[in-house]
Amino acid sequence: MWKWNSSLGAAVRGYLLITGIMAVMTAMVSAGQSPQEVSSKPGRPNFVWILSEDNSMHYLKLFDGHGAETPRIREMAADGLTFTRAFSCSPVCSVARTTLMTGMYAPGMGTQFHRRIRPVVQPEGWQLFPAWLRENGYYTTNNSKKDYNVVEKGHAWDESSRDAHWSRREDRSRPFFHMQSFGQSHESSLHFDDGAMKNNRTETDPGAVFVPPIHPGTPTFEYTYARYHDRIQIIDSLVGRMLDELRDAGELENTFVFYFGDHGGVLPGSKGYIYERGVHVPLVVRIPENFAHLADAEKGQSVDGFVSFVDFGPTLLRLAGIPEPGHLNGRAFLGRDVSMDEVRKRRTAFSYADRFDEKYDMVRAIRVGPYKYIRNFQGYYPDGLQNNYRYRMLAYSEWRDLFRQGSLNSVQSAFFQPRPPEMLFNVEEDPYETVNLAGESEWRAKLREMRRALNRQMLDLPDLSLFPESVLVAEAVSDPRGFVDSNRERFRTMLQTANLAIRPFDRVEERLRTALDSGDAVQRYWALNAACHFGKEAESLAEVAGGLTRADNPLVRLKAAEFLAIAAEVPPQETIHDILSTNDDPVVSLIVLNAVVNLRDHLGFEGWNINRDTVRAINSEVTRRIEYLQ
Repeated sequence: MWKWNSSLGAAVRGYLLITGIMAVMTAMVSAGQSPQEVSSKPGRPNFVWILSEDNSMHYLKLFDGHGAETPRIREMAADGLTFTRAFSCSPVCSVARTTLMTGMYAPGMGTQFHRRIRPVVQPEGWQLFPAWLRENGYYTTNNSKKDYNVVEKGHAWDESSRDAHWSRREDRSRPFFHMQSFGQSHESSLHFDDGAMKNNRTETDPGAVFVPPIHPGTPTFEYTYARYHDRIQIIDSLVGRMLDELRDAGELENTFVFYFGDHGGVLPGSKGYIYERGVHVPLVVRIPENFAHLADAEKGQSVDGFVSFVDFGPTLLRLAGIPEPGHLNGRAFLGRDVSMDEVRKRRTAFSYADRFDEKYDMVRAIRVGPYKYIRNFQGYYPDGLQNNYRYRMLAYSEWRDLFRQGSLNSVQSAFFQPRPPEMLFNVEEDPYETVNLAGESEWRAKLREMRRALNRQMLDLPDLSLFPESVLVAEAVSDPRGFVDSNRERFRTMLQTANLAIRPFDRVEERLRTALDSGDAVQRYWALNAACHFGKEAESLAEVAGGLTRADNPLVRLKAAEFLAIAAEVPPQETIHDILSTNDDPVVSLIVLNAVVNLRDHLGFEGWNINRDTVRAINSEVTRRIEYLQ
C-alpha cells in the first residue's frame, strides 16, 4: 500500500478540533435539547457551503472518469442534485470569491485583479449577499477565508474566524448560513521538493493516474497527479464529517448543503487560466427532506444546465424567501418558482482572467453549449510567463525546462508560446482545449456568433479592464459606477480598437494609424497592443511607434517600445529603464515589468538593469518581479 506522510486521520482530527463538535453537543444537552428536538419545527431552511480550494471537476470521479473516488460527496449526490456544468467565472480565489459573494461579474465592478491593490467600494445599496440573509434573521458564519476584492459592507457575518460555526448561535431556532473552506486541496499542497517526492509515497498509485495530453507523462507529473488525488479524498472525508455533524445535531434534513470548488486548479495550466480546467468546478447540492418542495427535481439527478458563481447568492436568497436585489447579475437555480426545466436550458457561461499576483494578462471567454470562445487581449504574452508562486511547483518548473530543451510535442509546448487573439473550441469533443477551430473556414459562422456574444457581454457590463489597472486604481475603485457613467462612450471605442487585432492587418492598418494619432492615451495603448499581435506584419507602423516612445503617457511609451521590439527587433531597454526610473505609480511599474519578463525570457532581449535602485515606484507585487529579474 502506498503511504503519505500527512495522514487522513490527522487531517480529520484537526478539523474536529476546529469545529468543536463536542462543544456543540454539550451546549445542546445543557439546554435540555436532544438533536431531534432542536429542529422539530423548521421554518426556513439552513444553508451550509463547503468549498474545497483550487480544484476543478476533473479530479472527482463523480464528474470525470479519471478522477478520484469521493464516496461521501457521491452520497450527497444521491440525496440531491449534481450540477455538471458549474463555473466559477474566474480561475483564481480572490476574484472568484468576490464574484460569489457579490453576485456580480468582477470586470463590471473593478474586482477582477488578484491580489487587489486597492479594494473596490461598492455602490450605495450593494453589499455581500450574506448581509441580506443576516438582516432577515439568519445567523451567518464563515470559517474562515474571505479574500474579497471589495470593501466589506453590511456586516455580512455574525462571525468569521477559524472558530466560526453555525452551532454557536444562542437562539437554537434561528436559521443559519455557514460557509466552510477547506485548504487541504490548495495549490500549496503541491509545493514539495525532490526529497518529498522520493520519500513520501502516495495512497494513489502514480502509475495508475491519467495525465492529460497537455502535460508530459513524466514521473514528476504522475506523482503530482497522484498526490492531488489523495488531497481530494481528504476533502471527501471532511465533507462527510460535516454531513455527520449536521445529522447528529438534527439539522441535516433542514439544511441545503452545497459542495463545490472555489475555482479550478491546480495542476499546471489550470489555476489562473480561463480554460475549462480553471473555471469548471464540481457542484453537488444535497436537498433536505423538510424543504424538498423548494427543489423542482427528483433527488439523485444530474443537471446539465449552466450555473455560475453569480447565481449562487440569488439562489440562497430565493430559497430563504428573500427578494433578490435588482442589480445582481445572477439568477437563482433552486427555490420557489424556479423551474428545473428552465435551468436545464441555460447554456451560457462568462469567464474572465486578469492579473494574477504580479503576472498580467487579459482574457475573456464565453461558453455556449459545447462551444467555447476565448479572446486573448494580450496573446503575445505566453500563458507560461513567470509567476513566482506558480513556479514553486516542481511540475511547473519541469514543464518549462522540458520546453526549453525542445522535449515537448506541439500540444505540450503551446503553454509557453504566444497565443492567437481568438480561440474556439468544442470542449465536449476536445476537453483539454487543444484544437483551435478559429482559423478553419467551416467554423467561421460559429466564430462570428461567439465573438458577437462576448462583445455584447463586455459592453453590457461594461468591462472595466478596457482601461489599464493603473487608471482604475487611480480613478475607479472608490466609485466604479461613477467611473462607468463618466466614460460610457469610451468603452465601445476601446473594445473596437482592441479588436482590430482579430482582423487581417491590411484591412485595419489605416484604422490603427488613426487610433495611434488619437488624443486618448488609452486608445493609443490599445492600438499598440493590437499591433503587437501582428508583429513583423505590422512593421510599417514602426515610424509612428518610434515617435510614441517619447509620449507623455508611460504605458503608451511602454507599448510602443514593446511593439518595436516584437515587430522590428528594436532594443527596448532604454525606453523601459527611463519609464521605471521616472514613473511614480507602482501599478505602472508592475505593468512595465510584466513586459520586461516577456522581452527577456521569451524574446531574448538581455542587458536589463532591474533592481530596487532603478525602479522608482515599488509595491509588493513589483518586489516579486524585481526578485525574479535581478
